[in-house]
Amino acid sequence: MDTIVHPLNRNKISIKLKANYDKFPHVQVETNNRSCITGWAAIASALNAAIQFSKKVIVIECYQGVNDDEVTSNLKNTLKYDVWINAGDALKDEQEILAMTYPDVTDDRIFGYLTRLNIEDYQDKNKVSRLSKQVNDANGIVIVYGTGASLIAPNHDVLVYADMARWEIQLRMRKKEVHNIGIKNNDEEFSIQYKRAFFVDWRACDRLKKKLFDKIDYMLDTNTANEPKLVKGEAILEGLRIAAKRPFRVVPFFDPGPWGGQWMKEVCDLDRSVINYAWCFDCVPEENSLLLRFGDTDVEIPSINLVSYQTDNLLGPKVHSRFGDEFPIRFDFLDTVKGGNLSLQVHPLTEYIQEKFGMHYTQDESYYFLDVDDNADVYLGLQENIDPDEMLDDLRAAERGEKLFDDEKFVKKWPVKKHDHVSIPAGTVHCSGAGGMVLEISATPYIFTFKLWDWGRLGLDGKPRPINIEHGKNVIQWDRTAEWVKKHALNLVEPLGSGDGWREERTGLNELEFIETRRHWFTGKVTHNTDGIVNVLNLVEGREVIVEPAAIGEYTIRPYGESLGKECGTLKAYIRV
Repeated sequence: MDTIVHPLNRNKISIKLKANYDKFPHVQVETNNRSCITGWAAIASALNAAIQFSKKVIVIECYQGVNDDEVTSNLKNTLKYDVWINAGDALKDEQEILAMTYPDVTDDRIFGYLTRLNIEDYQDKNKVSRLSKQVNDANGIVIVYGTGASLIAPNHDVLVYADMARWEIQLRMRKKEVHNIGIKNNDEEFSIQYKRAFFVDWRACDRLKKKLFDKIDYMLDTNTANEPKLVKGEAILEGLRIAAKRPFRVVPFFDPGPWGGQWMKEVCDLDRSVINYAWCFDCVPEENSLLLRFGDTDVEIPSINLVSYQTDNLLGPKVHSRFGDEFPIRFDFLDTVKGGNLSLQVHPLTEYIQEKFGMHYTQDESYYFLDVDDNADVYLGLQENIDPDEMLDDLRAAERGEKLFDDEKFVKKWPVKKHDHVSIPAGTVHCSGAGGMVLEISATPYIFTFKLWDWGRLGLDGKPRPINIEHGKNVIQWDRTAEWVKKHALNLVEPLGSGDGWREERTGLNELEFIETRRHWFTGKVTHNTDGIVNVLNLVEGREVIVEPAAIGEYTIRPYGESLGKECGTLKAYIRV
């Protein structure tokens, strides 16, 4: 698993692997709970106490994906109010929203364009004016509920923010439980709902949330159905400040896939009844959650909140100045042990992702092999002297079901062993073969994968997986052949230094990529320094180590428990600046 180490650190954290893998890591905010209330009855009582003394305007602002039925059914009959206003009544008509968002949502099944819209753009100005007047003219207590509620009552007295983790939103989409903003589409195909959320809804919600952080009186966590938690806003912000000053982990999530394997099921102690586990997002702050613990109660919030609110302390000023409030490094696991090949794929070039999708930078990546079966391999680069038109024609014929794509005629396959590290700059045709447990280290734009061939299989939903040959042909770098791979991408390990009980290596990310990776082997305590730049670590050899701060920017790693007296290995990633 991985942990994040920041320019400023104070506490310590264990990195664990295999049977002691922690699936619910947390940041302790309060040893004794002073700030968190659980259960709808207690939450209603606390909010009633906050508003009982005089006329109040209470706003309950909601992120996309909140289960409105659960919240309103439990609060409408228990809160003391005179007027309840639904912020959804201020939204434009559904057809207007569809037309407004179409340029960003597009007709593509997978890809859209990162929107520049705000929640205000979803609202009808005349409807907002009428509802705002209703708020101002009301006698007694007014509650405004829903997405955009804070814009209807900007001069509110109490602000409750009902946040929602993006992975939980996706699970709710799969179960047809939620809809996109202003669109009654909960029966729509999951990929379409997700695309609309990723490119439009979440961007607009995040822009509003960033403006509200310091105004939030209470954060409402309804990620677990019927187990709500209400936390004082300042306590949440304190939790983010604490997390930004110490090593921490986000909450991993696991998902099956058509090529998924069995390694993580055993090593991470996952549900054995699930057919496989293909992915684990173990450090993708845009998608993962962060658990803040109050006493023994965990409150779940999107980890992107930490990136947005503590950008300088989390990333360091140099990375912040280059990437803004985005976390630029992604760690995730890809399991093909006793599974199948990933789809043959390529990622867009920087100019292509900027022009077509509105992203600032592209998905350069690498595969680090944590473990392998016998005969594991990786597809990386093209065979020498191939005809690009012939390859594209064969890919299109395979997509139509007319033939199987002759992968080894066009793509070079390399054997891999444990601890191999291969670099995959954008534009390079690649995929992990069967039999590998991959730590994927990459830049963050993680959904921009152009599938060229998927081995003729269906997705777990029984439908063909989308193939993106027409995008892919525009970005394939045809000179990235086997000879190029051998020289520029395959196990470019470079020794950097050694000392008593330690040695350091650069594992060889291509010079085109902005992420640097360093592997450290050690038998005792070793000292690292962030140098003002966020570090992301993964234990690649050994069972357990301790990471703890030593001074400003400085931290140490040492073997612990069953790893004592044995050689351990960590892989560290950071931004080259």
